[in-house]
Amino acid sequence: MADETGNKQLLHLVFGGELTSLAGVNFRDLKDLDIVGIFPDYKSAEIAWKAKAQATVDNAHMRYFIVHLHRLLDPQTD
Repeated sequence: MADETGNKQLLHLVFGGELTSLAGVNFRDLKDLDIVGIFPDYKSAEIAWKAKAQATVDNAHMRYFIVHLHRLLDPQTD
């Protein structure tokens, strides 16, 4: 679906949490996941991700991720 300017929305989710180990992607407590938000494009998601990652740099187990929601919603397209 396109936005008002005619550009296609490519939704991205930014979230993070504390991992149990640096060797995997298992979260210590799912209730404590930090859902940063859903963004209309990769660039704005990357800006939010970078801000959260930099704010938690002192905790080596804290990780933030960008999920390409548009790929889950419409797997036939990029």
